[in-house]
Amino acid sequence: MPVEPILHPALTLMDIAVAGQESTEPYRNVVLNQVNESCLRLASFVGDYRWHLHPTSDELFLVVAGLLAIELADGRTLELRPWQAVTIPAGMVHRTRAIGRTVNLCFEHLESETVFVER
Repeated sequence: MPVEPILHPALTLMDIAVAGQESTEPYRNVVLNQVNESCLRLASFVGDYRWHLHPTSDELFLVVAGLLAIELADGRTLELRPWQAVTIPAGMVHRTRAIGRTVNLCFEHLESETVFVER
């Protein structure tokens, strides 16, 4: 699996608030920085993302703007507001849904595999 570009290598100052505000596309998911074998992603989007899982990586979501719903395959829905966070364990089927426009940070393995599933 090819490694995604890292926008800010070590020892580079990141202004995450500005990066979130400048992201105006309907969907954007970029790797801001790498820490060991994990990464910090910035995602901003409107609407629903597809059902999926990450077989070998937990995924921590931290909302910085908006309201993010994370739907789980078992029927539960977690709603995160700014500065709330939750970890989705490896192998758990889920999808994210932005209520309006949402900006969140995600911490996961840099080379985490994403497997899309039908629901």
